[in-house]
Amino acid sequence: MNRPSDQLGEVQAPPQRDPVLLFTPPAVRVLQRDDGTKLLSSPHSLETYPPSLGVWLSQWAEQAPDRDFLCERRSQEQWQRLTYRDAEREVWQIAAGILKECRSVQHPVAILSQNSIEHALLSLAAMQVGMPAMPISTAYSLQSQDFSKLKSIITQTKPSLIFVDDAERYARALLAIEALHEATIVVGERSRVIPRGSKRLSDLRSSGMRQDVKRAFEAVTGDTIAKLLFTSGSTGEPKGVINTQRMLCSNQQARAQLWPFLATTPPVIVDWLPWNHTFGGNHNFNMVLRNGGTLYIDGGRPVPELFEQTVRNLREISPTIYFNVPRGYEALLAALRADATLRQTFFRRLQMLFYAAASLPEHLWTGLREISAQTLGRPLPLVSAWGSTETAPLATDGHFQADRPGVIGLPVPGCELKLLPAGGRYEVRVRGVLVSPGYWGRSDLTAQEFDDEGFYRIGDAVRFVDERAPERGLLFDGRIAEDFKLSTGTWVHVSPLRLRCIEALKPVAQDVVVAGHDRDEIGILIVPNLMACRKLCPELSAGATADAVLHHETLRHHIARALAALRREAPASSTHPTCALLLTEPLSIDAGEITDKGYVNQRTVLRERRHGVEALYTRASLDVIRASA
Repeated sequence: MNRPSDQLGEVQAPPQRDPVLLFTPPAVRVLQRDDGTKLLSSPHSLETYPPSLGVWLSQWAEQAPDRDFLCERRSQEQWQRLTYRDAEREVWQIAAGILKECRSVQHPVAILSQNSIEHALLSLAAMQVGMPAMPISTAYSLQSQDFSKLKSIITQTKPSLIFVDDAERYARALLAIEALHEATIVVGERSRVIPRGSKRLSDLRSSGMRQDVKRAFEAVTGDTIAKLLFTSGSTGEPKGVINTQRMLCSNQQARAQLWPFLATTPPVIVDWLPWNHTFGGNHNFNMVLRNGGTLYIDGGRPVPELFEQTVRNLREISPTIYFNVPRGYEALLAALRADATLRQTFFRRLQMLFYAAASLPEHLWTGLREISAQTLGRPLPLVSAWGSTETAPLATDGHFQADRPGVIGLPVPGCELKLLPAGGRYEVRVRGVLVSPGYWGRSDLTAQEFDDEGFYRIGDAVRFVDERAPERGLLFDGRIAEDFKLSTGTWVHVSPLRLRCIEALKPVAQDVVVAGHDRDEIGILIVPNLMACRKLCPELSAGATADAVLHHETLRHHIARALAALRREAPASSTHPTCALLLTEPLSIDAGEITDKGYVNQRTVLRERRHGVEALYTRASLDVIRASA
């Protein structure tokens, strides 16, 4: 599986960068009800798709057997490469071992691993024989202090098999759940430690039982559970979202219909987004598989100690599509501005930029458009989409170039949206083949999440870019549950205010949390970008503590001026914050304040940081920053 690096891979084609050439033209069907509710759907019928992901693996193993499917750095210098032919062979061999080890579909295959070739093979092998794959956030095992979320997941699911890529690294996590399961522990080939009674991944491989695997594979249908993906929600208690084969396959069929260029230019992506999340694990991974592309597994991520790995990979590999979340684009934009070699390699055959998981602040939208125009002579298409773990994830898609950030597009083929009027915007609900049948072992929760017409209550709000021209798409307008009223009875819409605050506070705010429920005025908790804060205070020594940086007068003046600018821009009490507090303690994954993708849960932070919220409204607090005159 090791060959010399070839940064352009097998698939090369002249870049197409014109949205007219890349995308299916936007169109939408709108049905208006008497009560003001609108039903939106695509005028394009969803075309046929296979019963399982494994069909696409077999297709590309036959049609492009020597094309790279997955590439992963196994050392500082070399990429390990797995072709479609080799991937299919290994998936079938591992699937034979899974049939021996796994008791029933009620006991899934748990995966405690970062993105890797082994992780991918085990997940595909489980799904090949109808066993649910259950990738679990590495943060629950490696960053958690109490392992409460990991314990909850294992207790709920009682897995038959638990895979850890490195038994030494996951030793504390394995010890924490030891009494909660009877699973076989399987460890990766690179693990130096083999716990007693465990097996190597290679021990699962078998060239026999092919007929048993074939029968199991042929029995997989669209209703077969492919994955369990756990989300925490606002309570912090993980809930297992059932993802069926039909959800995953119909999602990729819809994607292929809206991005027809995928049929002529198989995607090459460099991606770090974790596979326990639907964005990286369903949208990106499955898009590569559906279209015979190549996925370079990026071991970096947008945090200071790891982002250089991403930069190094992008200096070598030229992607055709690039996916990221806003925090990742913030780090990437700074690197692109500083590194001409990186710019040339990154944009060489890039067809589009795609963001999701959170709205993109205006300065990042503008910066990415400008840097691509400077490099290519015209701005690169920059698009988004919308959905959730429960929609696998694609429910709407911006398959056109919008003129502003936050446009999530239109319903994809096979999806129907119900828009209910809600104070100048719409609560949106989702129905279609891409929607989950519910939650693992939680029929009570499943019943609560669907209305009487079978629409999933996703909890988000949207509005039209232009209600008179609905084909221009929808704008994401925040989470319904995050909004609140001031003591005056005036509603505060958190999502647009959060984005305005981040824009005004750039570059010091990594994120903001909006407070003010039943108060006279709005306050914000600032999640600081410590590196940017240091640069703003050059008079401090390089070794200055984080506390010294966050209390420095220059930084506080910067924030006070930003608050004043927000007040001038929107003077109504419900549209600007009057005070701010810098958070000195990192957000906690254990408490559910933040996910490993960087999404901040507003309600949970407000609950966990209630003393900070109280400080915002205590006039005597010296830590609170107020708008300058």
